[in-house]
Amino acid sequence: MEVFEKIYYGNTVLQWSTALGIIIATILIGRLALWLSKNMVRKVASRTTTQLDDLLIESTERPLVFIISLFGIWWALNHLALTDQVRIWISNGYDFLITIAFAWILTRFFDLLVKEYIEPKVRETETDLDDQLLPILRKGVKATIWVLAIVVGLDNAGYDVGALLAGLGIGGLAFAMAAKDTISNLFGGFTIFTDKPFTINDRIIVAGVEGWVREIGVRSTRIQKLDGRNVIIPNAKFSDSVIENVSAEPSRMIKLNLGLTYSMSAEQIEKAIGLLREIAEEHSDKIEEKTKLSFNGFGDFHLNIYFAYYIKRGANILETQTSMNLEIYKRFNSAGLEFAFPTQTIYHKPVE
Repeated sequence: MEVFEKIYYGNTVLQWSTALGIIIATILIGRLALWLSKNMVRKVASRTTTQLDDLLIESTERPLVFIISLFGIWWALNHLALTDQVRIWISNGYDFLITIAFAWILTRFFDLLVKEYIEPKVRETETDLDDQLLPILRKGVKATIWVLAIVVGLDNAGYDVGALLAGLGIGGLAFAMAAKDTISNLFGGFTIFTDKPFTINDRIIVAGVEGWVREIGVRSTRIQKLDGRNVIIPNAKFSDSVIENVSAEPSRMIKLNLGLTYSMSAEQIEKAIGLLREIAEEHSDKIEEKTKLSFNGFGDFHLNIYFAYYIKRGANILETQTSMNLEIYKRFNSAGLEFAFPTQTIYHKPVE
Protein backbone atom coordinates (compact mmCIF):
# COMPACT_ATOMS: atom_id res chain seq x y z
CA MET A 1 0.00 0.00 0.00
CA GLU A 2 1.20 3.43 -0.89
CA VAL A 3 0.42 4.89 2.52
CA PHE A 4 2.97 2.58 4.14
CA GLU A 5 5.60 3.65 1.61
CA LYS A 6 5.42 7.31 2.53
CA ILE A 7 8.55 8.60 4.25
CA TYR A 8 8.53 10.70 7.41
CA TYR A 9 11.77 11.82 9.09
CA GLY A 10 13.83 9.40 7.03
CA ASN A 11 11.65 6.29 7.63
CA THR A 12 8.55 4.89 5.99
CA VAL A 13 5.21 4.62 7.76
CA LEU A 14 5.70 0.85 7.76
CA GLN A 15 9.03 1.20 9.57
CA TRP A 16 7.49 3.56 12.15
CA SER A 17 4.53 1.21 12.61
CA THR A 18 6.82 -1.79 13.01
CA ALA A 19 8.89 0.03 15.64
CA LEU A 20 5.73 1.08 17.52
CA GLY A 21 4.39 -2.47 17.33
CA ILE A 22 7.63 -3.85 18.79
CA ILE A 23 7.48 -1.35 21.68
CA ILE A 24 3.82 -2.19 22.46
CA ALA A 25 4.51 -5.92 22.21
CA THR A 26 7.46 -5.79 24.61
CA ILE A 27 5.45 -3.70 27.09
CA LEU A 28 2.68 -6.30 26.96
CA ILE A 29 5.26 -9.07 27.40
CA GLY A 30 6.61 -7.24 30.42
CA ARG A 31 3.13 -6.95 31.95
CA LEU A 32 2.55 -10.64 31.25
CA ALA A 33 5.84 -11.52 32.94
CA LEU A 34 4.76 -9.47 35.98
CA TRP A 35 1.40 -11.28 36.12
CA LEU A 36 3.07 -14.69 35.84
CA SER A 37 5.53 -13.76 38.58
CA LYS A 38 2.79 -12.67 41.00
CA ASN A 39 0.38 -15.50 40.30
CA MET A 40 2.61 -18.48 39.56
CA VAL A 41 6.29 -17.98 40.36
CA ARG A 42 5.57 -16.58 43.84
CA LYS A 43 3.41 -19.59 44.68
CA VAL A 44 6.21 -21.95 43.72
CA ALA A 45 8.75 -19.93 45.74
CA SER A 46 6.47 -19.86 48.80
CA ARG A 47 6.70 -23.66 49.05
CA THR A 48 10.46 -23.54 49.71
CA THR A 49 11.88 -23.36 53.24
CA THR A 50 13.99 -20.24 52.65
CA GLN A 51 12.70 -16.71 52.15
CA LEU A 52 15.58 -15.60 49.94
CA ASP A 53 13.94 -16.78 46.71
CA ASP A 54 10.72 -14.93 47.64
CA LEU A 55 12.69 -11.75 48.28
CA LEU A 56 14.64 -12.13 45.04
CA ILE A 57 11.45 -12.58 43.01
CA GLU A 58 9.74 -9.61 44.66
CA SER A 59 12.76 -7.36 44.16
CA THR A 60 13.13 -8.20 40.43
CA GLU A 61 9.48 -8.11 39.30
CA ARG A 62 9.01 -4.44 38.45
CA PRO A 63 12.62 -3.77 37.38
CA LEU A 64 12.27 -6.75 35.03
CA VAL A 65 9.28 -5.10 33.32
CA PHE A 66 11.40 -1.95 32.96
CA ILE A 67 14.30 -3.92 31.44
CA ILE A 68 12.01 -5.72 28.96
CA SER A 69 10.50 -2.39 27.93
CA LEU A 70 13.98 -0.91 27.48
CA PHE A 71 14.98 -3.84 25.30
CA GLY A 72 11.85 -3.40 23.20
CA ILE A 73 12.50 0.32 22.70
CA TRP A 74 16.15 -0.35 21.81
CA TRP A 75 15.16 -3.10 19.34
CA ALA A 76 12.47 -0.92 17.79
CA LEU A 77 14.76 2.06 17.33
CA ASN A 78 17.42 -0.11 15.74
CA HIS A 79 14.90 -1.05 13.02
CA LEU A 80 14.75 2.57 11.98
CA ALA A 81 17.08 4.42 9.64
CA LEU A 82 18.91 6.72 12.04
CA THR A 83 22.11 8.71 11.87
CA ASP A 84 25.24 7.36 13.47
CA GLN A 85 25.17 10.10 16.13
CA VAL A 86 21.59 9.26 17.13
CA ARG A 87 22.47 5.55 17.32
CA ILE A 88 25.39 6.39 19.64
CA TRP A 89 23.06 8.43 21.87
CA ILE A 90 20.54 5.58 21.96
CA SER A 91 23.24 3.03 22.77
CA ASN A 92 24.73 5.18 25.53
CA GLY A 93 21.32 5.92 27.01
CA TYR A 94 20.45 2.22 26.93
CA ASP A 95 23.68 1.30 28.76
CA PHE A 96 23.01 3.95 31.41
CA LEU A 97 19.39 2.90 32.00
CA ILE A 98 20.31 -0.81 32.21
CA THR A 99 22.83 0.04 34.95
CA ILE A 100 20.13 2.01 36.80
CA ALA A 101 17.73 -0.94 36.45
CA PHE A 102 20.21 -3.31 38.12
CA ALA A 103 20.79 -0.75 40.89
CA TRP A 104 17.00 -0.69 41.34
CA ILE A 105 16.98 -4.47 41.76
CA LEU A 106 19.88 -4.36 44.22
CA THR A 107 18.34 -1.64 46.42
CA ARG A 108 14.95 -3.39 46.45
CA PHE A 109 16.57 -6.69 47.42
CA PHE A 110 18.63 -5.01 50.16
CA ASP A 111 15.53 -3.22 51.50
CA LEU A 112 13.53 -6.46 51.64
CA LEU A 113 16.48 -8.28 53.20
CA VAL A 114 16.69 -5.72 56.01
CA LYS A 115 12.94 -5.82 56.56
CA GLU A 116 12.78 -9.62 56.66
CA TYR A 117 15.92 -10.55 58.60
CA ILE A 118 17.54 -7.55 60.30
CA GLU A 119 14.60 -5.49 61.61
CA PRO A 120 13.12 -8.38 63.69
CA LYS A 121 16.53 -8.97 65.30
CA VAL A 122 16.90 -5.26 66.10
CA ARG A 123 13.45 -5.10 67.70
CA GLU A 124 14.35 -8.00 70.00
CA THR A 125 17.35 -6.20 71.52
CA GLU A 126 16.99 -4.20 74.74
CA THR A 127 19.03 -1.19 73.61
CA ASP A 128 17.53 1.63 71.51
CA LEU A 129 20.82 2.45 69.78
CA ASP A 130 20.44 -0.15 67.02
CA ASP A 131 16.83 0.97 66.41
CA GLN A 132 18.13 4.50 65.83
CA LEU A 133 21.12 3.50 63.71
CA LEU A 134 19.37 0.99 61.42
CA PRO A 135 17.33 3.56 59.39
CA ILE A 136 20.46 5.68 58.92
CA LEU A 137 22.56 2.72 57.76
CA ARG A 138 19.70 1.54 55.56
CA LYS A 139 19.43 4.88 53.76
CA GLY A 140 23.22 5.22 53.61
CA VAL A 141 23.72 1.86 51.87
CA LYS A 142 20.93 2.56 49.38
CA ALA A 143 22.30 6.03 48.63
CA THR A 144 25.78 4.53 48.08
CA ILE A 145 24.38 1.96 45.64
CA TRP A 146 22.58 4.66 43.66
CA VAL A 147 25.63 6.94 43.53
CA LEU A 148 27.86 4.09 42.33
CA ALA A 149 25.24 3.05 39.77
CA ILE A 150 25.05 6.58 38.34
CA VAL A 151 28.86 6.82 38.15
CA VAL A 152 29.18 3.40 36.46
CA GLY A 153 26.23 4.15 34.17
CA LEU A 154 27.75 7.44 33.04
CA ASP A 155 31.08 5.70 32.46
CA ASN A 156 29.35 3.02 30.36
CA ALA A 157 27.57 5.77 28.44
CA GLY A 158 30.93 7.21 27.43
CA TYR A 159 31.15 10.21 29.73
CA ASP A 160 34.43 11.27 31.33
CA VAL A 161 33.61 10.33 34.91
CA GLY A 162 36.99 11.54 36.21
CA ALA A 163 36.36 15.09 35.03
CA LEU A 164 32.81 14.91 36.33
CA LEU A 165 33.96 13.75 39.77
CA ALA A 166 36.58 16.51 39.87
CA GLY A 167 33.87 19.06 39.13
CA LEU A 168 31.65 17.51 41.79
CA GLY A 169 34.55 17.70 44.24
CA ILE A 170 34.88 21.45 43.77
CA GLY A 171 31.14 21.87 43.96
CA GLY A 172 31.01 19.60 47.00
CA LEU A 173 33.60 21.75 48.77
CA ALA A 174 31.52 24.87 48.16
CA PHE A 175 28.40 23.02 49.26
CA ALA A 176 30.14 21.78 52.42
CA MET A 177 31.17 25.30 53.36
CA ALA A 178 27.63 26.54 52.81
CA ALA A 179 26.16 23.64 54.79
CA LYS A 180 28.68 23.55 57.63
CA ASP A 181 25.93 23.88 60.25
CA THR A 182 24.13 20.88 58.82
CA ILE A 183 27.36 18.89 58.78
CA SER A 184 28.03 19.89 62.40
CA ASN A 185 24.58 18.62 63.32
CA LEU A 186 25.25 15.34 61.52
CA PHE A 187 28.51 14.86 63.42
CA GLY A 188 26.68 15.77 66.63
CA GLY A 189 24.13 13.06 65.90
CA PHE A 190 26.94 10.59 65.26
CA THR A 191 28.44 11.54 68.64
CA ILE A 192 25.13 10.84 70.37
CA PHE A 193 24.86 7.43 68.72
CA THR A 194 28.44 6.42 69.52
CA ASP A 195 29.10 8.00 72.95
CA LYS A 196 25.51 7.43 74.05
CA PRO A 197 25.32 10.18 76.73
CA PHE A 198 21.56 9.56 76.87
CA THR A 199 18.85 7.42 75.29
CA ILE A 200 15.17 7.78 74.48
CA ASN A 201 13.03 8.76 77.52
CA ASP A 202 16.04 9.85 79.60
CA ARG A 203 15.63 13.10 81.53
CA ILE A 204 18.50 15.44 80.72
CA ILE A 205 19.63 19.05 81.15
CA VAL A 206 21.47 20.63 78.22
CA ALA A 207 21.95 24.27 77.18
CA GLY A 208 19.57 25.40 79.94
CA VAL A 209 16.79 23.05 78.79
CA GLU A 210 15.55 20.27 81.08
CA GLY A 211 13.19 17.55 79.96
CA TRP A 212 12.74 14.05 78.58
CA VAL A 213 14.34 12.90 75.32
CA ARG A 214 11.52 11.84 73.02
CA GLU A 215 13.29 11.50 69.68
CA ILE A 216 16.90 11.38 68.49
CA GLY A 217 17.30 12.27 64.83
CA VAL A 218 20.25 12.61 62.50
CA ARG A 219 20.10 16.43 62.52
CA SER A 220 18.26 17.28 65.75
CA THR A 221 16.88 15.90 69.00
CA ARG A 222 13.38 16.51 70.36
CA ILE A 223 13.05 17.12 74.10
CA GLN A 224 9.80 17.40 76.02
CA LYS A 225 10.23 20.01 78.75
CA LEU A 226 8.83 19.66 82.24
CA ASP A 227 5.92 21.93 81.29
CA GLY A 228 5.01 19.61 78.40
CA ARG A 229 6.33 21.78 75.58
CA ASN A 230 8.59 20.28 72.92
CA VAL A 231 11.99 21.77 72.12
CA ILE A 232 14.02 20.85 69.04
CA ILE A 233 17.76 21.12 69.77
CA PRO A 234 20.34 20.87 66.93
CA ASN A 235 22.68 17.96 67.53
CA ALA A 236 25.70 20.25 67.26
CA LYS A 237 24.73 21.64 70.68
CA PHE A 238 25.46 18.28 72.28
CA SER A 239 29.05 18.35 71.03
CA ASP A 240 30.00 21.61 72.76
CA SER A 241 27.62 21.71 75.76
CA VAL A 242 27.63 20.10 79.18
CA ILE A 243 25.00 17.34 79.30
CA GLU A 244 23.52 16.35 82.65
CA ASN A 245 21.71 13.02 82.51
CA VAL A 246 19.26 13.19 85.40
CA SER A 247 17.92 9.69 84.74
CA ALA A 248 21.39 8.21 85.13
CA GLU A 249 21.77 9.42 88.72
CA PRO A 250 22.10 6.50 91.21
CA SER A 251 19.96 8.39 93.73
CA ARG A 252 18.41 11.84 94.21
CA MET A 253 19.99 13.98 96.94
CA ILE A 254 17.54 16.15 98.89
CA LYS A 255 18.94 18.96 101.07
CA LEU A 256 17.01 20.55 103.94
CA ASN A 257 17.99 23.47 106.15
CA LEU A 258 15.71 23.36 109.18
CA GLY A 259 15.82 26.59 111.20
CA LEU A 260 14.77 26.45 114.88
CA THR A 261 14.24 29.47 117.09
CA TYR A 262 16.95 30.70 119.44
CA SER A 263 14.68 29.77 122.36
CA MET A 264 15.58 26.11 121.77
CA SER A 265 17.90 24.50 124.32
CA ALA A 266 20.85 22.27 123.47
CA GLU A 267 18.78 19.24 124.53
CA GLN A 268 16.01 20.22 122.12
CA ILE A 269 18.54 20.53 119.28
CA GLU A 270 19.75 17.00 120.09
CA LYS A 271 16.09 15.89 120.19
CA ALA A 272 15.54 17.33 116.71
CA ILE A 273 18.57 15.47 115.32
CA GLY A 274 17.34 12.24 116.91
CA LEU A 275 13.88 12.65 115.37
CA LEU A 276 15.41 13.16 111.93
CA ARG A 277 17.39 9.92 112.30
CA GLU A 278 14.21 8.05 113.29
CA ILE A 279 12.29 9.42 110.31
CA ALA A 280 15.12 8.40 107.96
CA GLU A 281 15.14 4.83 109.37
CA GLU A 282 11.36 4.54 108.97
CA HIS A 283 11.74 5.43 105.26
CA SER A 284 14.57 2.94 104.60
CA ASP A 285 12.54 1.35 101.78
CA LYS A 286 12.61 4.65 99.88
CA ILE A 287 15.85 6.34 100.92
CA GLU A 288 19.41 5.08 101.29
CA GLU A 289 21.04 4.45 104.66
CA LYS A 290 23.55 7.25 104.20
CA THR A 291 22.28 10.57 105.50
CA LYS A 292 24.00 13.79 106.49
CA LEU A 293 22.98 15.50 109.72
CA SER A 294 24.62 18.49 111.29
CA PHE A 295 23.89 21.41 113.62
CA ASN A 296 25.86 23.64 111.34
CA GLY A 297 24.99 27.26 111.88
CA PHE A 298 23.86 30.23 113.91
CA GLY A 299 21.80 32.30 111.51
CA ASP A 300 20.44 35.80 111.89
CA PHE A 301 17.04 34.47 112.88
CA HIS A 302 17.50 30.75 113.56
CA LEU A 303 19.64 27.83 114.68
CA ASN A 304 20.24 25.78 111.55
CA ILE A 305 20.13 21.97 111.26
CA TYR A 306 21.39 20.60 107.95
CA PHE A 307 19.70 17.36 106.83
CA ALA A 308 20.49 15.60 103.56
CA TYR A 309 19.12 12.24 102.41
CA TYR A 310 19.22 10.21 99.19
CA ILE A 311 16.07 8.89 97.50
CA LYS A 312 16.67 5.49 95.93
CA ARG A 313 16.51 5.09 92.19
CA GLY A 314 13.07 3.86 91.20
CA ALA A 315 11.28 5.43 94.17
CA ASN A 316 8.77 8.20 93.51
CA ILE A 317 10.70 11.37 94.28
CA LEU A 318 7.76 13.70 94.91
CA GLU A 319 5.88 11.20 97.07
CA THR A 320 9.00 10.46 99.13
CA GLN A 321 9.69 14.16 99.70
CA THR A 322 6.07 14.72 100.73
CA SER A 323 6.16 11.82 103.19
CA MET A 324 9.47 12.93 104.73
CA ASN A 325 8.41 16.57 105.06
CA LEU A 326 5.06 15.69 106.65
CA GLU A 327 6.73 13.46 109.21
CA ILE A 328 9.27 16.17 110.08
CA TYR A 329 6.52 18.76 110.47
CA LYS A 330 4.34 16.48 112.66
CA ARG A 331 7.15 15.21 114.91
CA PHE A 332 8.72 18.62 115.43
CA ASN A 333 5.38 20.18 116.36
CA SER A 334 4.57 17.31 118.77
CA ALA A 335 7.98 17.70 120.44
CA GLY A 336 7.58 21.48 120.81
CA LEU A 337 10.39 22.22 118.37
CA GLU A 338 9.51 25.59 116.93
CA PHE A 339 10.53 26.61 113.44
CA ALA A 340 11.96 30.10 113.16
CA PHE A 341 10.93 32.88 110.87
CA PRO A 342 12.59 36.26 110.28
CA THR A 343 12.12 38.49 113.36
CA GLN A 344 13.60 41.70 114.67
CA THR A 345 13.89 43.01 118.22
CA ILE A 346 14.04 46.81 118.60
CA TYR A 347 15.39 48.37 121.79
CA HIS A 348 14.37 51.95 122.65
CA LYS A 349 16.71 54.07 124.70
CA PRO A 350 15.35 57.35 125.95
CA VAL A 351 17.32 60.44 124.95
CA GLU A 352 18.37 62.52 128.01
